[in-house]
Amino acid sequence: MSISEALWFDVRRPDSSDEASLLDWRVSGLDHIALLLGVTHVIVAIGCAFLLSSKVTGFSFDNPLIPAGLVIALDAAAAAALHFREKANLASHTLIRGLCAYLGAVGLLWIWFGLAVADDSFILPLSAAPIAMSVGIAMGAIVSIQSPPLIFTNMITSALAAIALAGTTIIPAAVIVLSMALVAYSIAGERSFIATGRKRLNLDAEARKAVNFVDEFENSGRGWFWETNAEGTLSYVSQQLADDFKCEAPELLGRQFTDLLSADTSHGKTLGFHLSARFPFSDVVVTAASDEDIHWSLSGNPIFDERGRFLGFRGIGTDLTEQRRSEQEITRLARFDSLTGLPNRAMMRQTLDEALRNATNRQKGCALFLIDLDRFKNVNDTLGHPVGDALLRQVADRLKSVMGDHGQVGRLGGDEFKAVLPGTVDIGLLESLARTLIEQVSRPYNIEGHRVVIGASVGVSIGDPGRCTADSLIRDADLALYAAKGAGRGKHCFYEPSMHSEASDRQVLENDLRQAIDKGELWVAYQPIVSAAGEDVCGFEALVRWNHPLRGRISPDKFIPLAEECGLIGRIGTWVLETALEEAAKWPDNVRIAVNLSPIQFNDPGIVDIVSNALNKTGVRSSRLELEITEGVFLAEGETTDDTFARLKDLGVRLALDDFGTGYSSLGYLKKAPFDKIKIDQSFVRGAASKTSRNSAIIRAIVTLAESLDMDTCAEGVETHDDLHLIRELGCSHIQGYIFGKPVEGEDARGIANSSRVEAEGFQCVREPRQRLMRRALASIDGKAVEVRLRNISAMGALVESDRAVAPGTRIAMDIVGAGPVEGVVRWAQSGKFGIQFNDSFQLSRLAPKKQKLNDVPMLQPWYVGTGQKAAS
Repeated sequence: MSISEALWFDVRRPDSSDEASLLDWRVSGLDHIALLLGVTHVIVAIGCAFLLSSKVTGFSFDNPLIPAGLVIALDAAAAAALHFREKANLASHTLIRGLCAYLGAVGLLWIWFGLAVADDSFILPLSAAPIAMSVGIAMGAIVSIQSPPLIFTNMITSALAAIALAGTTIIPAAVIVLSMALVAYSIAGERSFIATGRKRLNLDAEARKAVNFVDEFENSGRGWFWETNAEGTLSYVSQQLADDFKCEAPELLGRQFTDLLSADTSHGKTLGFHLSARFPFSDVVVTAASDEDIHWSLSGNPIFDERGRFLGFRGIGTDLTEQRRSEQEITRLARFDSLTGLPNRAMMRQTLDEALRNATNRQKGCALFLIDLDRFKNVNDTLGHPVGDALLRQVADRLKSVMGDHGQVGRLGGDEFKAVLPGTVDIGLLESLARTLIEQVSRPYNIEGHRVVIGASVGVSIGDPGRCTADSLIRDADLALYAAKGAGRGKHCFYEPSMHSEASDRQVLENDLRQAIDKGELWVAYQPIVSAAGEDVCGFEALVRWNHPLRGRISPDKFIPLAEECGLIGRIGTWVLETALEEAAKWPDNVRIAVNLSPIQFNDPGIVDIVSNALNKTGVRSSRLELEITEGVFLAEGETTDDTFARLKDLGVRLALDDFGTGYSSLGYLKKAPFDKIKIDQSFVRGAASKTSRNSAIIRAIVTLAESLDMDTCAEGVETHDDLHLIRELGCSHIQGYIFGKPVEGEDARGIANSSRVEAEGFQCVREPRQRLMRRALASIDGKAVEVRLRNISAMGALVESDRAVAPGTRIAMDIVGAGPVEGVVRWAQSGKFGIQFNDSFQLSRLAPKKQKLNDVPMLQPWYVGTGQKAAS
């Protein structure tokens, strides 16, 4: 720092916070300047007042008590300003400026005091004026020596006082020289002070940074610090370490560091050796001497002074407890299902491998259950995934309860479970476990106030020790599960070799389907769609058919799901679309063509381009194409669903919601998607005219809804005139069914389209299903038991052949052989026969022969399953 900067540092506005801090330190050393000067001034003034009390009277310039009083008042004001500077929020440089003015004013008043005392009218001993002036100048120099601006101000007033009171020039010159020396001394001290202060500020800043780094490190939880003295007792410890012992850090100070470590570990003994031998160590894992399972990783270095004396250890520690828990959790998650706590797929595979190895050694078989929950997807779709998760946890508990010690249950994922039963091959026990399992899983669940009912299907396979692998056992159980679900769900099924052949046959059929288009085996049939008002043909629905060269005609219900599973539905759907449009191009322009679009096709990102290219290729107006879409599109709804609907509508094609009223039909579909037509499923149409059916009310509601939304309606499956008449009365706009024609080939469809009209042909009403085989029965006629024969048995009645004549209106009770008793009324009678109407609806299933249940099919007992005395031996 230069001399000029040092001279004016105290009165200049600080440029930085560090300079402001230095200036604050300097001002704190001037707190008592006014007090010291005031005491000096009071003592001198009292002395002068005592000596001059008899000579001084009145208020005049020559009265020394007047300047003395003013000086003392200034001292008091300056002392008050220094005392209350923080409350008054006075800046340090402003305060020193004020002190300079204060010293200047005091110096001038003290000169006045000296001049008054030195007046010839007062005769004071020992030359009081010079003494008073010297005392004031000396005390001013003493209190202002710390600040160059203050000592400089004092120098000026001292020089003025010397000039005013001295009779020669020597004294003022001496005073000026002495004052300049004091100023130089003060400047030198100022420079030293500022240099030292700046170093101190730098050290403080570094210290604060170090403390902040330590605090941030400790608070981050990544580690903590510790320090011991030469005796091994703790002199510093972080609060994080103290938290492991549930105490405050100061409570651990003075304790031996080794007391905090568990002594029964080899790592703890290793650390003790390092501490006693004063060797540095790194990443030593130890266990804390705590009731909880706490692990630390410690690193430390010995500390020595410049003379080589050992001062202790200083180091860092890291809490490994959470890390170890995380590693254990990761290991657990790798082997167990996080939702149910059951072993996962990998763990169950390991269990199965071990069970088969053990079975080979012990020559005992191993059984495998594959369990699939029925209707679980409905729960997720309707009640949400949280309820579904809670349901899976309860299912897991029931499965474990059923299996008990018989086997290990695990979850494969989703709603699939597996159970491995090592050494268990007894058919009776396996059947009992499977039935109990299905029964327990099918019991109602109560989840968050909802009553949930699901079911289960089970596939069972038995492993031949030493002759089967885990893969083959899983494959067999999977085939058995497939058969159980195909048998109606809620069943269990044992693997049979025929199942493998069925799966192979399915694979062969899939391969044949892949070549069916190229070989020309697929063809498109067209079923008329008629206007309800005038029976005019307004369109056709395109339906794909497959004529297999060896199997003959294969039902779409069989090969369409297969095409969806194996990824062929897109190719087949595109072919049907193009073929149907090519045929529609040959029809009158007012006849539409309806083509089914599967959910897989709809979710294809290129479906809009496929439809557009087919329209452009065939030249058919887009408004003539009607795409029929099922609700499956919405069940797999993604982010692009709405965009696909919008782009299809931009093409100008019509959209129809197919099979409305079945499955998960939701009114929300009609709100979200721009449909032009609703197709009422045939399950509501067939038999709607029956007086016992509620279907007419459902159809009426759908038609009303469609009219409100400005949509057309089409009733599917109309076969009788009664149903046709009802459909027209209910207001359906279009009709499709066998009454107007079955699906026909393209050439026949072309003829129907050109003729523009079709006539309704079919039965007047729907006849009840009838059992035409003859059944014997014993009837009570006129109180006598008579053997009769029943033919054309339906749910409402039957034709009865009898040797005894009966009259219409007669009530008859009879017992049908193999079906049980029925009662009814004779409605008509002829010679040798009469018609009876049953009082209650008769279940035709009672006439079916008793079939052997799927679960009761006898199983071939493996060679290694022993029974009776052979098993006992």
